[in-house]
Amino acid sequence: MWVNHWADESLEEDPDDSFVRPYTITHGRTSSARDDLTLITVISTLTSPDGLIDNRGLEPEHRFILDQCRTPCVLAEVAARLNLPVAVTKILIGDLIDTGRVSARPPLAMAAGQRPDITLLQAVRDGLRRL
Repeated sequence: MWVNHWADESLEEDPDDSFVRPYTITHGRTSSARDDLTLITVISTLTSPDGLIDNRGLEPEHRFILDQCRTPCVLAEVAARLNLPVAVTKILIGDLIDTGRVSARPPLAMAAGQRPDITLLQAVRDGLRRL
């Protein structure tokens, strides 16, 4: 059976369509220019002083990320909710960082110099396996 690497779609759907959208929203890029984004990077939407979010000229996926990250969210969770591969999600988040619409930081424990929580990492791994 044919396996779609961009989304969980069956063979009955047009396989060409499953590749077109990620290719389009990433403008043909296959990897992020940023090497600081990991599965547990915390993404937060940045708002203007009046609390508004500038989403003009953005793809629907960018808007979804902005909406989801009003409350800080890890990159792996954003990818799962978008139903897109992590590589594509990293590209989209990188776009939003570059335009000043979101911020990215390591989890607080790691930022404070503590060792990563193995339980959290295992939960992220298990969640990704279920995708």
